[in-house]
Amino acid sequence: MHIKLDNVSVRFPIYDAKQRSFKQTILNAATGGTILDSGKLTEVEALRNITLDIKEGDRVALLGHNGSGKTTLLRVMAGVYTPTSGAISVKGKVTSLLDSMLGMDGEATGIENIYLRGLFLGLKPKKIRSLTDDIIDFSELGNFISMPVRTYSSGMVLRLAFAISMSVQPEILIMDEWISVGDENFKNKADSRLASYVNNAGILVLATHNTYFAKTLCSSVIQLNHGNIG
Repeated sequence: MHIKLDNVSVRFPIYDAKQRSFKQTILNAATGGTILDSGKLTEVEALRNITLDIKEGDRVALLGHNGSGKTTLLRVMAGVYTPTSGAISVKGKVTSLLDSMLGMDGEATGIENIYLRGLFLGLKPKKIRSLTDDIIDFSELGNFISMPVRTYSSGMVLRLAFAISMSVQPEILIMDEWISVGDENFKNKADSRLASYVNNAGILVLATHNTYFAKTLCSSVIQLNHGNIG
């Protein structure tokens, strides 16, 4: 089990940069990073020459200011972004909590979304069926589980999304900040399950601004600054 990055860089083109003010270009560059302008094309360099070797048992915290490249690096590790240059190798099943509601449909019922989200996470239908009762019980949605998700409050949607995402122990867990959902009782239950999954994951990579989490959950810290390490 590992995550290896060899000289990875990620750039995002800003195609309409010439029609914007420089200030507006920066405000709309969600990844932060460095603005590169060749005269023909303006790009945001979100990551530059990142080399990492994360092994089984490692607990890695990514620290840095907003726009430092933390979320972009997580998305590269999760396979959401492809490096512009360099290479990445991931061995092990990745569970990403970057967007716990990705793959869910507001028009579908809670039960249907358990299947949709489960399939999105790479689970087989038989496995999803075996987990469904536990997911329903953990979410505490009661009869709402048979209602369209668009009828849920935002807190109910988050509870369902969390219950689905945390239904299977991950090998590699990738997180952007510690997830906190629901009222106090549900939050305590969710924190307990998340802590258990973090402790038992083969690899943890956590992007955070919270130095307490970095020190208590992680064995090493990587500081990012404008897409660079250090």
